[in-house]
Amino acid sequence: MPSNGVIWLLLAAIVVMFMHIGFAMIETGFCRAKNALNTATMNLMIFPLSCIAFWVYGFAVGWGNFSNGAVAPGWAVTLDLPGTILNRGLGVVSLLDEAGKATGGYAYGLVGAKGFFLSGMESTAQGGTLAFFFFMMALIDKAALIPAGAMVERWRWKNFCLYGLWVVLPLTLYANWVWGGGWLARIGLNWRLGHGVVDFSGAGVLHALGGLIALVGAWLLGPRVGKYRAGRPQPLPGHHVPMVVLGSLIVAFGWFALNAGCALGGTDFSLSGVEVNTTLAAAAGTLAAMLTLSAKKMKPDPTLICNGMIAGLVAISGPCPFIDSWAAVVVGAVAGSVVVGSVLLLERRGIDDPVGAISVHGVAGLWGLLAVGIFANGKYGAGLNGVARPQFPGVDGVRGLLYGDAGQLAAQAIGAVVLVVFGMVIAWAWFHISNRWSPMRVSRDIELEGLDGPELGALAYPDFALTRHT
Repeated sequence: MPSNGVIWLLLAAIVVMFMHIGFAMIETGFCRAKNALNTATMNLMIFPLSCIAFWVYGFAVGWGNFSNGAVAPGWAVTLDLPGTILNRGLGVVSLLDEAGKATGGYAYGLVGAKGFFLSGMESTAQGGTLAFFFFMMALIDKAALIPAGAMVERWRWKNFCLYGLWVVLPLTLYANWVWGGGWLARIGLNWRLGHGVVDFSGAGVLHALGGLIALVGAWLLGPRVGKYRAGRPQPLPGHHVPMVVLGSLIVAFGWFALNAGCALGGTDFSLSGVEVNTTLAAAAGTLAAMLTLSAKKMKPDPTLICNGMIAGLVAISGPCPFIDSWAAVVVGAVAGSVVVGSVLLLERRGIDDPVGAISVHGVAGLWGLLAVGIFANGKYGAGLNGVARPQFPGVDGVRGLLYGDAGQLAAQAIGAVVLVVFGMVIAWAWFHISNRWSPMRVSRDIELEGLDGPELGALAYPDFALTRHT
């Protein structure tokens, strides 16, 4: 009989999977009618592609030796599960310490080494490992969607499919470094910088990394035909903005399960506080986006308001359980305001991102990662990543700059810098390599016609007269 923790984690994962519908609606609504079916089908196909890749190698890379009692010094990372589903960073300390002592130095986890094809992990008592696998698979699947939003309407189908099998690699590698007890999590112990890099539910691990891959992909693809005239950006409106609004609401609903599911993994995180902070950040991001548009003498564009809401949710994913409610409002408001400026700035600089994915996930995700090092109040996360804080007796949780620990902000900044360099370099290398196997961009004629027919052999709206944009 599975434990209550396993059941709740599985339910959270199921709701997170439902978020996929919302993201599909957002990306499809943002594109033009002639590309609607192609965009929707990309959102469909990223699910099987990323899930199979996660089963084959992703889980092993991110959480190798998940249920195994041995750990290779400085290489594979073991997670101990003492009565819980997931205790990110808490259960690995003794094993990693012993490994470090055995080699006369510190242990720095780099990549998992066991669990490919879930080998040896399918008989774990009460299904804890499989429940965790399912939950993390749902999270990785959502992150894999992000670049598609920035690259739609000109991305060749075959190259996209290759991407879907590859993108799990960078996502799980960085996840290992932060969530799998890897070297970034260990800098709290090894370098005495706070609790090491802390990212509660993926502001950096999932969203910022996905946004950086999207940035490189959109830059290499180049803008859509007709987007710029004489160097000035031209509007190419999405064909179904109400679909974008409804999709955003579905995504917001699923975010409560996403953050709650991460809270179920640790025994010292406040579930109610997580949900309240998630709500406040989403609300603040939405309002901040609208007010920023007003300050710029612009009308309340629903697409940017939706982006503001999701940016608030992305940003709060990093510090969610570690901050007070007022700080959640600040984190969400900054994200919602910044995302408006970022979308407009990237457009002026020649980066054509039809959905705003780079700004919503990349920029807001980096802000959320840094926000941990500013606003964390010390009430939660005691012992996280094996760090004990005797200088704060009684309250030794994660503390940011405002609560007396500049080292935590330094750790978060290191995590952000590593993320930017790693994400952009590996994405640049992959897209160049894959472009040799299968060209990334469709021809000009296909782009003008729309990708639905030439790429898929079917149309989203066969009874409509569609317009060619030159």
